[in-house]
Amino acid sequence: MNKADDFGFGTQIRKSPYFDATVRWGAQGFSVYNHMYIPRDFGDPEQNFWNLVNDAILCDVAVERQVEITGPDAAKFVQMLTPRDLSNMAVGQCKYVLITNAEGGILNDPILLRLAENHFWISLADSDILLWAQGVAVHSGLDVSICEPDVSPLQLQGPKSGLIMQELFGEEIMDLKYYWLREVELDGIPLIVSRTGWSSELGYEIYLRDGSRGDALWERIMAAGMEFGLKPGHTSSIRRIEGGMLSYHADADIHTNPYELGLGRLVNLDIEANFIGKAALQRIKDQGPARQQIGLIIDCEPLTGPNTTFWAINMDGETIGKVTSAVYSPRLERNIALAMVATEHANIGAEVEVVTKSGPVRATIVERPFYDPKKKIAAA
Repeated sequence: MNKADDFGFGTQIRKSPYFDATVRWGAQGFSVYNHMYIPRDFGDPEQNFWNLVNDAILCDVAVERQVEITGPDAAKFVQMLTPRDLSNMAVGQCKYVLITNAEGGILNDPILLRLAENHFWISLADSDILLWAQGVAVHSGLDVSICEPDVSPLQLQGPKSGLIMQELFGEEIMDLKYYWLREVELDGIPLIVSRTGWSSELGYEIYLRDGSRGDALWERIMAAGMEFGLKPGHTSSIRRIEGGMLSYHADADIHTNPYELGLGRLVNLDIEANFIGKAALQRIKDQGPARQQIGLIIDCEPLTGPNTTFWAINMDGETIGKVTSAVYSPRLERNIALAMVATEHANIGAEVEVVTKSGPVRATIVERPFYDPKKKIAAA
């Protein structure tokens, strides 16, 4: 019996091209993201964190499914989907964008890649933007084609990821700038490589363009990385919360707007394009958001894992918000959390009560991100 069969998976949830390789390399548990299995357990999550921040990890993130937009009106159509100004986006560039609905609610916070003048990929967080984009296109009057291509990303992240990339692609890969991409081949395997990732560390994403080569690609990267301490891993909740990175459905959802998250820089209301949600976002900006994302230091014993439910935040006997993502950081030696509270209570230094699974504890509102706030590590 194949070891992978032990997990009891069905066919309605898709496996990535790297699935069998991750099981061989020690994946012990999976979650579901964008209707696909994603490895979430290679043993101790704290060790996974140290592997990431000290050396490098390789993560199967094929769940970051791509929406491909092509055609004569591709650029105009993509600008309809996001409030971020894309007028200066060059071919070969990547941008972190928000996709908003008519009420200004966030539907996804993907990376947008521009492969050619009329060729874009939207590299998704966890929601069905393929369906949204196809629906918008029907009534847009624009000449575009929208599909999901045969593309499956890996993340190679950590301070030694650059050395491993040199081993794989040669010295010239080192001039790839932060948030830029390049088309390459490795042993005849067609790839796009970008200086991006969901870790707040130096890192790269390697987009496989032929699903039949997934096993070969995984093994090739692991072999190249062996001398640099590369380990198989999973996206680190500890590191992404330290870095204040959003997890869609946890820290943001369809009822969250960019201003609540302090992401007004991704909303350009002055551009000519009438992007979806423009009027609502103008109104929210004028009125000011009713809620605000904050950081918290939670004063209790080290949490044994991330929160699996939203925890109420109380002040003076009144519930003022909720903890959305909480974890113990072994580097900072404290419990850290991202939370959403009513704007009038979003005051740095204020003390609140958090109702954890073990009961109420004290917490203090602080600035976020908690580590490397200027993103100097990732952008170096």
